[in-house]
Amino acid sequence: MAEVSTVGGMTDRDGKHPAIRLVVADDHEVVRTGFAGLLDTQPDFTVVGTAADGTEAVRVCRDQGPDVVLMDVRMPGMDGIEATRQLTRTASGSRPRVLILTTFDLDEYVYDAIRAGASGFLLKDVTAERLFDAVRVIAAGEALLAPTVTRRLISEFAALHRPGTPPAAALSALTPRETQVLRLVAEGLSNTEIAARLTVTEETVKTHVSRMLTKLGLRDRTQAVVTAYETGLVVPRSQS
Repeated sequence: MAEVSTVGGMTDRDGKHPAIRLVVADDHEVVRTGFAGLLDTQPDFTVVGTAADGTEAVRVCRDQGPDVVLMDVRMPGMDGIEATRQLTRTASGSRPRVLILTTFDLDEYVYDAIRAGASGFLLKDVTAERLFDAVRVIAAGEALLAPTVTRRLISEFAALHRPGTPPAAALSALTPRETQVLRLVAEGLSNTEIAARLTVTEETVKTHVSRMLTKLGLRDRTQAVVTAYETGLVVPRSQS
């Protein structure tokens, strides 16, 4: 039986800004309560629920409408990947952004979670400050893509999956510049780095990224990276 708890709170502790509403899903009680307690120390966070399996995570999220879900992968019954898929593909209501919690030995599951709609991932031994920053990045609508880590991991995950739709079919809606931007995003470059590479303003890059995501029907940069590898636009280094 999953344990679920909910608390109220709609604004941060200065009473001026909406608080980031969070749900923590993990089948280990110590991990679950630890992350929830740590997150609740921040004035701009409100933990509105916890769950010990994927089924409860989906129910709590639909009841509470969080902005971000910290989701474990391996849980009894419905796992975190299926829970992520259900939450990010629901047709009704607001869809939370999912931040996957993992360990090094679960790397192969992270790729599947991102394909299911997750916006990023964190290792469970993350420092408190990195955890807080990650939640804020995800809540702001960005993907958690650390170039030094994610580029390597996504390459490894992509190497396990054969490219699906040919680039000409999946990427035909993009302009040459948007395709170029997608390739650079997949390489792990930030907007600032892309702007420097292309000798344009950061605002121009943001516009290209936004249009590229819209045309491809993607939620964020993480899914854009996966799409770039799956279509063959970018080839994992081990295969190049």
